[in-house]
Amino acid sequence: MTTTAEPTTVAEVGRSRVRKEDARLITGRSRYTDAITPQGTLHIAVVRSTFAHAQITGIDTSAAKQAPGVLGVYTAADLGVEGVGLPCAWPITPDQKAPQRPLLASSAVHFAGEGVAVVVARTAAEAKDATELVEVDYEPLEPVLDMEAAVGEGATLVHPDLGTNESATWVFDSAEAGTGTSVAAAIAAAEADSDSVVVRRRFRQQRLIPAFMEPRSVVVDPTGEQITFYSSTQVPHILRTMTTVTLGVPESKLRVIAPDVGGGFGGKIGVVPEEMLCVALAQKLGKPVKWTETRSESLLAAHHGRDQIQDITITAKKDGTVTGLDVKLLADMGAYLGLVGPGVPILGAFMFNSIYKFPAYKFACTNVFTTKTLTDAYRGAGRPEATFAIERIMDELAVELGRDPMELREQNWIKHEEFPFTTVCGLTYDSGNYEQATQQAMELFDYAGLRREQEERRRSGDPVQLGIGISTFTEMCGLAPSRVLGSLSYGAGGWEAASIRMLATGKVEVNTGASAHGQGHETAFSQIVADQLGVPFEDVEVLHGDTQVSPKGLDTYGSRSLVVGGIAIVNAAQKVVEKAKKVAAHLLEADESDIEFSAGTFSVRGTDTGKSIQEIAFATFMAHDLPDGMEPSLDADSVFDPENFSFPHGTHLAAMEIDTDTGRVHLRKYACVDDIGNVVNPLIVEGQVHGGLAQGIAQALFEEANYDEQGTLVNGTFVDYTLPSSADLPSFDTRVVSTPATTNPLGVKGVGEAGTIASTPAIVNGVLDALRHLGVTEVEMPCTSQRVWRAIQDAKGRATQETPVDTHSPGAGLGSIDPNNPQGEVQ
Repeated sequence: MTTTAEPTTVAEVGRSRVRKEDARLITGRSRYTDAITPQGTLHIAVVRSTFAHAQITGIDTSAAKQAPGVLGVYTAADLGVEGVGLPCAWPITPDQKAPQRPLLASSAVHFAGEGVAVVVARTAAEAKDATELVEVDYEPLEPVLDMEAAVGEGATLVHPDLGTNESATWVFDSAEAGTGTSVAAAIAAAEADSDSVVVRRRFRQQRLIPAFMEPRSVVVDPTGEQITFYSSTQVPHILRTMTTVTLGVPESKLRVIAPDVGGGFGGKIGVVPEEMLCVALAQKLGKPVKWTETRSESLLAAHHGRDQIQDITITAKKDGTVTGLDVKLLADMGAYLGLVGPGVPILGAFMFNSIYKFPAYKFACTNVFTTKTLTDAYRGAGRPEATFAIERIMDELAVELGRDPMELREQNWIKHEEFPFTTVCGLTYDSGNYEQATQQAMELFDYAGLRREQEERRRSGDPVQLGIGISTFTEMCGLAPSRVLGSLSYGAGGWEAASIRMLATGKVEVNTGASAHGQGHETAFSQIVADQLGVPFEDVEVLHGDTQVSPKGLDTYGSRSLVVGGIAIVNAAQKVVEKAKKVAAHLLEADESDIEFSAGTFSVRGTDTGKSIQEIAFATFMAHDLPDGMEPSLDADSVFDPENFSFPHGTHLAAMEIDTDTGRVHLRKYACVDDIGNVVNPLIVEGQVHGGLAQGIAQALFEEANYDEQGTLVNGTFVDYTLPSSADLPSFDTRVVSTPATTNPLGVKGVGEAGTIASTPAIVNGVLDALRHLGVTEVEMPCTSQRVWRAIQDAKGRATQETPVDTHSPGAGLGSIDPNNPQGEVQ
């Protein structure tokens, strides 16, 4: 019998364990999809449209077919996939317009980058070279790029057969739902009342690109009894089901594997044409087929995120008490509907009211088609957009009322003694303490001291002004409750599955349907199981990302891995203990009710007689002496479907320095305190928060997908699409507090998206707080040095024709403005 590590009485949950995964990931022993090349693999490359909107009048593949190494060039007709389209899993309304997204366009293209043909060759380079030889004749059509114009009278239609560019309009009205009063009445009353105010603002959520580290890659091997399907995906189980739905391949004949996945951020949640093309070609040719996108393809044709116009109206008494919130959104879907794209803005519908006690609330969102790359989930998926709007409008209300923005928030938020609290949109927040998180964040940040410094700089006329940005937020984590998702017409459940196998040697094998792409599942889940079973952390092996190894699952997105998948693991572990208790009672010749289990040992109450769970596992394997009728197995399965979301929250504060002469934007200090319930691994939490902050700050200051007048993405490389490096960001001061969740046995809430959700409004509020006394009322994201400088000049009434010359070195980060870099440079 193999020996095991010595048990420990120190709890694993709560320890800052270095991730198990890191050893292989940082030493080159990882296994990414692009590193997988079965014998005889053929490579494909996609011929992509250079037009955003055009009729296809002809495709000539003859020259490409003669190119070196080329084995075939296929259009939709050649491949037999005309009429085959990718499904949308979230019809948000019964009358939603959902044009079929083809695997290859055959009659028209609807965004620049859409595939029109595919080349198969012996090497990836040969396939890519041959795409240049495919001649496609286009008859250009007018692109549709502006959301408001798209829904205006006489607009060019993206899909003429639909008769409209509106996909669907989804409305929530608290008065109709019975969760609050009428917003229309609240606005009318406020407009008629001299003791009330009405504040209306328009905010813009720019289009973003997920920019995951590992490009998408697919390998399909049809040579065995099953089709083995490797993909850099967040959703192997969903991909298997959607492949069956799309191509008719029996689910039992598909084994989908997500090996090591180098990031996703929602960008790998979709089921994409290239995946289906690889399956179709592998079946047709009888050989393994592989596709790995270039970085330019990734930015051009992988789905984008955000892209909303937000019209927000808030009403309040002049004493600061909020009375109503009205939200009207236009959301750009791009040319087609993504797997869950239509529902992304709808998730935000439940978060615009945030932590505040609004008596009246209305939300209306219209999803719009344009001739751009489709949008879908991007880290936070609807929640960052909602948090941005409510935290921005709360700052605007504070300005209108002449109030300190933090005091105004505190006046209106849910107090800790009021939990559980049912909000105006009908969600029940089970636990929270906004006062505690905020107090600690302000102390960590030195809020009072920075406010004093801000006043001094204003009095002295310092050219570098200081702004303080605030974001107090909550989010709905653990995209899960199946009944809730069903009420929103979501095309799947929200449960998660887990299995625990007690091996004969005392080791533990955990199978989870939550598929990791950088979150640290193997480490955190090992810690949970180690505590539940009382086995050493090192003796737990976590398996995931393979539909044959872990056949049940709904995968990873929406901060659901811990609060849904982790609880499935806890429940499975408890079933193992209950089975083992029966064997222990039998072997110890005691009544089962007298058996106690602690730190991995079963003992008879009141005695020092006991057996370890490893001994019980071996005895069960041997099956020489088991209770009558008991099967020789301690293994257990569990499927967990929570009754509610979880609701982490926090307070994020940013100190922004703005050079009013040059427009230079500098993030001087960032502090946050997040309440994420009980913490499994503080080190992983810190990493998740830091990564999330970088992405949220990037939206505020750096990132935007820009299209020209013809609908062509003009910043489709990392030379042009600005991502921050560590040199662009300060050291973050992060802390966590805990009010445990009451809806799961671990008391956890989730943390994967918190930093992204909270940080963007904190940064923008800080930029504006530095400039309001100069008359600046708005700076569109990203708040680059160029945009900030122009806003200052506009506020001063100066001509804005001439841009300032930056005499500092680029390394100084002082907002140099390059006409070839329309986003500008921000430190």
